[in-house]
Amino acid sequence: MSKPSENVLLVPGEDGWEIWTGEAATGFTFQSATGLGRAGDIPNLPAGELIMLFPVKSLTALPMQAPGNDESLFPDLAAMHAERLGLRPDPMSGQLTDIFVVSGTAEQTCLLSVILRNPSDGDLPTRGPKEFDLSARALPLAGDALTVWREFGRWVFAISQGGNLVYCQATACTSPAPDHALVREIRLAMIQLSLQGIDLRPSRVVLWTAAAEAGPAALNGAFSAPVEVAPRPAPVLPATRSKLLPADVRAARREALRRRNTRAAAAAVALAYLGLTGWFGFGLWQDSSTTTRLKAQAAAAAPEGREYQEHIEKWAELANAIDLNYSPVDILSRVHRSIPINSGLRLRTAEINAGEIKLIGEAPQLPAVNQFNRNLKQNNDLARFEWQTPEPQQTNRGWEFVYTANLPQS
Repeated sequence: MSKPSENVLLVPGEDGWEIWTGEAATGFTFQSATGLGRAGDIPNLPAGELIMLFPVKSLTALPMQAPGNDESLFPDLAAMHAERLGLRPDPMSGQLTDIFVVSGTAEQTCLLSVILRNPSDGDLPTRGPKEFDLSARALPLAGDALTVWREFGRWVFAISQGGNLVYCQATACTSPAPDHALVREIRLAMIQLSLQGIDLRPSRVVLWTAAAEAGPAALNGAFSAPVEVAPRPAPVLPATRSKLLPADVRAARREALRRRNTRAAAAAVALAYLGLTGWFGFGLWQDSSTTTRLKAQAAAAAPEGREYQEHIEKWAELANAIDLNYSPVDILSRVHRSIPINSGLRLRTAEINAGEIKLIGEAPQLPAVNQFNRNLKQNNDLARFEWQTPEPQQTNRGWEFVYTANLPQS
């Protein structure tokens, strides 16, 4: 039985989920292999803060070269890179994307963008994890290496530079030992990455396995690097934690917080009621004049209570003016970021209030208007709005459009 202060790590194993316990500072110790492929089927998890490592098969890795080193631009660049490849996560499914810096200079930064597949029923444990990360990030990858191991019965591989994960992929190979089909998938992935400007040339090939029959025969000579065979090491949590958070867990956390707040409020009300009852009872028992004086004080405070209630109501009326989600300037900035760069598209009129947007603009070319239409609907910062984008009209100056958006009625 682990101590309550320990972390409980769910790690994808060769044939099912594994349970490790320990602390990030002192290391983790293997506890058991469940043999189960769905985390939701694991019974009786040890006590402690639960951390789940998503297997390689549940994500898509998208390494890329970003110009400069301005971290504020990385999310937009990664999103555009993913959309060019036809990938766009559901914004209503939680935080399914994350970006990790591999290496960089003042002129260029190598990034790893990951997109997580939306977990299905049973993919997550019944007890909500405190954190999520990736199995390939939590295994000690050393130097510039190609590392191969098994997860849930299939071979996966990861490529690192300077010990930082650059790319990982789950293959379709389920053979007991690495074979030529696995080598072919690795080579194909490296060729595809080189076409995108990511040239990976590992100086080491590492095979993690404890099975005697899983020899490196197919890997020997396939790459210009020696093959090292060793058991898979214990997981090590990365220094920079992931921001991944599926919608189901995020909703569960909000519901738990709401229940805690409700219980705390009910306890406070009950305590206040008991305190007031005891106070007034003691006053009645001690001296009836005290009760009269308290009633007089309550009557004198009544106008202040009404004034406070009026103040609260007036403050609520200002919500649309002080909440950034309703700020016209902030909404206009989000709309502006959706305008295609160097397209010539401009807005002649932008009417924005608390729950409505009306945009009137023009562009010299129709593709610019259509791209602007798509960007508005794909902009996560404007996902609360329902857009109405009728077909643009051709004028003597190009194409004119009138777009409107409204917040759905709750």
